[in-house]
Amino acid sequence: MGIFDYFTGFGGRDMAVDLGTANTLVYVRGRGIVLSEPSVVAIDQATGDVHAVGLEAKRMLGRTPGSISAIRPLKDGVIADFDVTEQMLRHFIQKVHQHRFAHPRVVVCVPSGVTGVEKRASRRRHCRPVHGRPT
Repeated sequence: MGIFDYFTGFGGRDMAVDLGTANTLVYVRGRGIVLSEPSVVAIDQATGDVHAVGLEAKRMLGRTPGSISAIRPLKDGVIADFDVTEQMLRHFIQKVHQHRFAHPRVVVCVPSGVTGVEKRASRRRHCRPVHGRPT
């Protein structure tokens, strides 16, 4: 990684996220797998605020107060709760990607057996297909 890449953030710009039912992995080009944490989120049911993500949220499973619940937003390899999964992904990407001004390019892996409806649902309006190929 050159000095230009270091200051502009292009060295660690490309990353891949493997959404797993048990653990989520984040791979950064040039650095390898930099994050492997449980796919668990602790949320305040009254306000919708996220209190913890990953390992910290897993430690809260079964030990949370009545208003906070630790949930797994992925069930059987597919996204069960899109809003919570989005917040979990934001947390993991911000934890790994330290540069403020350079936005990372992210590839998210989904299981090969997902239905067309699940595939369309996992893509948001700000996602675009790789090389312009429709999916």
